[in-house]
Amino acid sequence: MPKASEVKKNQAIEHNGGVYIIKDIERSVPQGRAGGSLYRMRMYDVVTGGKVDETFKDVDMLNYADLIRRPVMFSYIDGEEYVFMDNEDYTPYNLNKDNIADEVLFINEATPGIQVILVDGAPVGLDLPTSVELEVVETDPSIKGASATSRNKPATLSTGLIIQVPEHISTGDVVKINTEEKKFMGRGDK
Repeated sequence: MPKASEVKKNQAIEHNGGVYIIKDIERSVPQGRAGGSLYRMRMYDVVTGGKVDETFKDVDMLNYADLIRRPVMFSYIDGEEYVFMDNEDYTPYNLNKDNIADEVLFINEATPGIQVILVDGAPVGLDLPTSVELEVVETDPSIKGASATSRNKPATLSTGLIIQVPEHISTGDVVKINTEEKKFMGRGDK
């Protein structure tokens, strides 16, 4: 049983008789109070999809839910559903666009390392790799010699995600992005 301070995003916990996927965690340290940090967690019920916000003390003990992670590749979009294909047995998993809105910004057909999160055999979310490589489809023209400066400019990537990139990056370049922080990490390997 982990403490609230050890729980990370996209993990599943049992709480109040239900199973919840944690989508966001905010840590706060109340002023003038003896004791530790507070962790405000935004969670989604895996059965109903309902949103719940709960606050836990850093020493509160939580139960991990029984879940399975399967390696998948993005296959296609079917209306409001994103379809992912299991890399081993080719089982299709459908996830509603609203449930994975943050993750969709990092996914294309070539993104490796995606895992679908299953609870009782039903897909409830995605686990992304720590970094992905995407193509820049729109940005201001690159400036010669700009690699020495630390100024940034906005760039729109092939999935619609907008991030800040250094001035020497131009349209058509492949860049590496940190999926946790939505930040530029460097040029891609491609």
